[in-house]
Amino acid sequence: MKALTEEQVAAWNRNGFLYPLPLLDEAERQECLAGLARFEDWLGAPVNASEDLKWRTMPHLTLPWVSALAHDARILDAVEDLIGPDILVYTSTFFIKEAHTPTIAAWHQDSTYYGLAPKEEVTVWVALSDASIEAGCMDVLPFDGLPEQLPHAAHVVKDSVNRAGQVITVPLDESKAVAMPLKAGQFSMHHGLCAHRSGPNISEHRRIGLGLNFVPASVRPIGAHRLAGMLVRGMDHGHLEPVRPPERELSPEAIATHEMAVTRYRDTYYEQEALHAGAGK
Repeated sequence: MKALTEEQVAAWNRNGFLYPLPLLDEAERQECLAGLARFEDWLGAPVNASEDLKWRTMPHLTLPWVSALAHDARILDAVEDLIGPDILVYTSTFFIKEAHTPTIAAWHQDSTYYGLAPKEEVTVWVALSDASIEAGCMDVLPFDGLPEQLPHAAHVVKDSVNRAGQVITVPLDESKAVAMPLKAGQFSMHHGLCAHRSGPNISEHRRIGLGLNFVPASVRPIGAHRLAGMLVRGMDHGHLEPVRPPERELSPEAIATHEMAVTRYRDTYYEQEALHAGAGK
C-alpha cells in the first residue's frame, strides 16, 4: 500500500467509496481558486453558466493547475492502491453549485455511458470549497454484494449538475445512503459503479467541486470512437488516444486537444446512451 491502509482498501472493496482524505493546504486551495477565477474571466461567465458547457468538462487538458492535481502523488498513491500502477485520466469535470440554488444530481453511476471496459474507474472528488450537507454534498449507496451496472434513463432530471440529466430507474434502498461531507481541501473517492446523488445547495456559499476520473491503462473502448486518455502514472497500454498535459493555460494547442477529446467523449456518450436504453427495453 502506498497511501491507504488495508482496512481502507477492504472498505473500498466492500462499499465502493472512501472519504474524507486530506489533500490541499490553504495556500494550495487558494491557488486553485485563483486559477478558476482566471478561467471564468476568460469565459466571461461562471463555468456552470457558460454559454458552451463543454468548458466545464476536461479542464485537465486546458488548465495546468488542474493537470497538476491529476498528477498529484497524494491522489495517485491512493488511486494506485485501488486500480494498480498504470493510470490514465479519462475525464474531469467542474461540479459547481451556486448558493441557494436547486441544482442536484439524481441517483446515478458514473461509468454507465463511458464506453470503457472493464468498468474499473475511480472518481476523485476534490472539494475546493466546503461541501457540507447543506451545500449539497454527495450521498452514496454502499455496494450490496458485487458492483453491477444498473439501468438508467438520460435527460430526464431537471436542474441536474450532470449534463446528461441521468437517473437510475430501478428502486434503491435509500435507507442505506451515506452522506460524504467534505471540508475545503479534502477529497473523496468513489467507484464508477457506486450509486450516488447530491442535493441542492441551501448554504450561503458557492460549492465548488472538481471531479477527476481515473481508469487503469488496461481499459479499452467498446464503441466506435477511440477515446482520449492522459497517462499520469506508470505505462500506457495504447488503448486510448494519448494526450499531453497543457503547457500553459488555454493555449491554441491545448484548446485543439480539448476539442478533440471532448468531441470523442460526447459522441461516445450519445452512442452509449442509445445502446443502454435499447438494452433496458
